[in-house]
Amino acid sequence: MFHLPRRSMREDFPDRLRFLRDESKFAQGKIAFLQYLSFAVLIFLAGGYWNLQIRNEELYSLKAERNRIKSLPIPAPRGKILDRDKRVIVDNHSSFSVLLSRESLKEEHLKPIADGLGLDYDELLAQLKRHRSRPKYQAMIIKEELTPAEIAFVESHRDPDTYPELELIHTERRVYPQNGFGAHLIGYVGEVSDSELNLADFAKYEQGDLVGKTGIERQYNDILTGIDGQRQVLVDNKGNERRILGLKPAVPGQSIELTIDLDIQAVMELAMDGRRGGAVALDPRNGEVLAMVSRPAFDLARLSSRDRNRQWRDIFTNPDKPLLNRAIQAQLAPGSTFKPIVALAALEGGEVTNDTNFNCGGGLNFFGRYFHCHNKRGHGATTLKKALAQSCDVYFYNVGNRIGIDQIARYAEVSGFGSRTGIDLPAEAEGTLPSSKWKVRTLREKWYGGDTVSVAIGQGYLTATPIQLAHAIGGLSIGGIWHTPHLLRNGNAPLKPARKTDLNLENVRLVIDGMCEVVNGWGTAANSRIPGVEMCGKTGTAQTASNEYQKARNLRLKDNAWFVAFAPRINPEIAVAVLFEEGEHGNLAGTIARDVVKAFFDKKSRRELSQSKSGDLTASLDSAPSPRSLN
Repeated sequence: MFHLPRRSMREDFPDRLRFLRDESKFAQGKIAFLQYLSFAVLIFLAGGYWNLQIRNEELYSLKAERNRIKSLPIPAPRGKILDRDKRVIVDNHSSFSVLLSRESLKEEHLKPIADGLGLDYDELLAQLKRHRSRPKYQAMIIKEELTPAEIAFVESHRDPDTYPELELIHTERRVYPQNGFGAHLIGYVGEVSDSELNLADFAKYEQGDLVGKTGIERQYNDILTGIDGQRQVLVDNKGNERRILGLKPAVPGQSIELTIDLDIQAVMELAMDGRRGGAVALDPRNGEVLAMVSRPAFDLARLSSRDRNRQWRDIFTNPDKPLLNRAIQAQLAPGSTFKPIVALAALEGGEVTNDTNFNCGGGLNFFGRYFHCHNKRGHGATTLKKALAQSCDVYFYNVGNRIGIDQIARYAEVSGFGSRTGIDLPAEAEGTLPSSKWKVRTLREKWYGGDTVSVAIGQGYLTATPIQLAHAIGGLSIGGIWHTPHLLRNGNAPLKPARKTDLNLENVRLVIDGMCEVVNGWGTAANSRIPGVEMCGKTGTAQTASNEYQKARNLRLKDNAWFVAFAPRINPEIAVAVLFEEGEHGNLAGTIARDVVKAFFDKKSRRELSQSKSGDLTASLDSAPSPRSLN
């Protein structure tokens, strides 16, 4: 048998020593690795502990609490909107809304939830997308004003085993007047949009919040908006409520009182019913707006109904533009209602006096063009008073040609044309006040004499809004003091100081004399006369397009009818401007103003009679013998 030669222990020792050294190095490497790993784990745990307990203690505490505590919002009711007599215009009513909790949301539940609540599934998905940037623990309202059937659906399905993401809350919703009453004036509320969130006015709001969109609701949104409350409840691991832990009541928004008189507003609404246009009534002594109407309107109440989306589609596709507040946004040629301003400019400049006479033969040639008067037979020899009373165009063609456009523009600007009045409503239009500089700057053309002739009768490049006309003529009626129109009666709403101009009061009187003849003499609005009330006014009929334009396109467009008035003649208390689109004749707009002015003075008479009777009763009680003296 073959055997390998045995090595001696002395010969084997170096190999053993080398093996032991290798084993020792390997063991040391393992130990070092474990030490580093342990140190890294320790650092990680210490960092997590520090992040959990020190750096973000509140955040993780809230997350931990949220596992057993549920917070539900308590929406704050908006403040009421009242009229000048503290009668309620806009109120709130109790209703229920359904919340969707995105923390417990399951995608497969969205379709049956939408079907059960009558929601558009695609719109619900879009709403969820808009709320993606908000923390998930913040629930979102997916439907308001629930019907009894929808409340029953939520109550029967919001258990943890069906749709745990549903939650029912009590809310206060807006109650608006019916049938479009005061729609443009009041405005409406809605969910804040993405574009609005980028505005400074809505910096403090978040996606899903309700804000004022138009009108008073928008203008005084911060005052009307309250502070939401919160209800904290203890829930079990299935989401069932066990007990209430805390309650932070909502703080209601402040109510506001408007300058609007509901009685005058109701008369103006009825007078404008079935017509397209806008009307404004204000107190020229302080700028308080007594009534404001725009037609066609939209029904605020129906916008909060179940067919809300269809209502919006109908509004946006309506060619009559019911969302346009014509009282402050309709920029149209004012026609002859502008003539009192032209007359004032001519009198103040000295180019015309009360006795200045121009002959009207039914029209006049200027600069190679024939300009017609509305009376084709002519007015004959015409002075200022007659020209205003019968609205003679030829007279004002001559006046305009004599004084020039810049003289007209100067006094029109002083009266408020060409700029916003400053009324406390959003999106007021400023109109257009042409001048020689304006035309060069805007159209890159020089001013022509024919342009002046057109502006002198309220046509051409000139446009104005009903609020501007009421403001302008109201300020003229009290001697050249123009107060800023406003709607907020209480509070400290900042107003621009009244503009005052040193006018020759005799010239103002001459203009007023002519306007009084319009209604109370042989003028164009004799059908608007009010027994016992000396109302002064001016009719206006303005083309919507030139005769050449209509003829070229084979059109027959009706003229717009305007009327502006104030009453009484001495110390006026009310000024009214009416736009009746396609009304053709200014006297038809005059009857609307007549009804409003009459309602104003009828109410004043009733109030004075009531106060008089109350005073007589008090006086008789004071003068009556005492019971002791009767014995």
